[in-house]
Amino acid sequence: MPRLAIEVSSPPSASLGIESSTPKRPSLSLFLFLGGIILLLLLILIFLSRKVIKPAKWRALVVQAVRRPVTKDVLSGNLRTISYFDFETLRKATKNFNQNNLLGRGGFGPVYLGKLDDGRLVAVKKLSLDKSQQGESEFLSEVRMITSIQHKNLVRLLGCCSDGAQRLLVYEYMKNRSLDLIVYGKNDIFLNWGTRFQIILGVARGLQYLHEDSHVRIVHRDIKASNILLDDKFQPRIGDFGLARFFPEDQAYLSTTFAGTLGYTAPEYAIRGELTEKADIYSFGVLVLEIINCRRNTDLTLPSEMQYLPEYAWKLHERSTLTDLIDPRMREDGFVEKDVMHAISVAFYCLQPQANQRPPMSDIVAMLTCKVELDTMPIKPAFLERKRRNDEKISWDSISEPFPSPLRSDSPSFPRHLK
Repeated sequence: MPRLAIEVSSPPSASLGIESSTPKRPSLSLFLFLGGIILLLLLILIFLSRKVIKPAKWRALVVQAVRRPVTKDVLSGNLRTISYFDFETLRKATKNFNQNNLLGRGGFGPVYLGKLDDGRLVAVKKLSLDKSQQGESEFLSEVRMITSIQHKNLVRLLGCCSDGAQRLLVYEYMKNRSLDLIVYGKNDIFLNWGTRFQIILGVARGLQYLHEDSHVRIVHRDIKASNILLDDKFQPRIGDFGLARFFPEDQAYLSTTFAGTLGYTAPEYAIRGELTEKADIYSFGVLVLEIINCRRNTDLTLPSEMQYLPEYAWKLHERSTLTDLIDPRMREDGFVEKDVMHAISVAFYCLQPQANQRPPMSDIVAMLTCKVELDTMPIKPAFLERKRRNDEKISWDSISEPFPSPLRSDSPSFPRHLK
């Protein structure tokens, strides 16, 4: 039987040379070719830009791009009075930090008088590089916290600057500068009792705000005459919060290494490192005696019994000659002796040996304004042993710790009212 030959013909479109309407996908080789061209162009652009822009400028551009968003973010919120100053603006304002503009030098760096372009006088604190170990974000966050604390007896922080390792704080300028220049006789300004009492009461109210009325509990840790600034009317303002510590609500005290100024330091803090608001109260007591006597609290050039002011004041009290503590110039000017003696008694309450024996600042303000009677006499204040061995070196200036110490909460809450 003959075989049938079947011929399968191609589709008409193929035989007529017409292509299929289904699109073809680009090949992988095409993608690789285009990608290589783009990469080559980018490398050429980078090479050319590095020839034009130096590496140092590249780093500056990167730092600027990273820093700006952080600064705006950290300083945003309810801070209506804070400003961010660039370093060149402050360099110009202080005439390149000229020594003729130096207002003073603290434990955290020098302070310079500056004049901004709008004519405002400011005090620019240039933090020492070895002290300012914070990163920019942490530094600005702490500035934001401090700026949110405002009271008429606290120095107002106007702004800050963070440029590389540089950390600067800009404060309002106080015309009469710091209290130590007056108390320690570095100028010829004489303060009558009314002005001295105004300073004492103003500092007490500023501390009351920090300890009891602020939205966070704050211990200043370095209350002394050089940290009390005076405006044109000799109203006091507490400054220099470089050592300040913020307390959580549930913490009775902080366990920390000593940081502050010897001679103003409460015994429990200097010896055991137990920090509470009562450490500031002890320092305030020393400050009151300085203002009344118009001398430094520790003067090793004086006879032995007079070297430490609180100890000397208590000896005068035991001899019933406490009026000898009063600055002789006030006698010539005239004052009510009873009022001065009352302030000295309040200072003795602040210098009590145990922290829980010292009244809170709200009670001290009430005592100073005679809203609370002093029914009992305070006991003998505690005095730290100041005898030194020949091989022992002690600085009477501020001692600082670079980092905050851990919190402790294993101690009972201390009383907040005088018993």
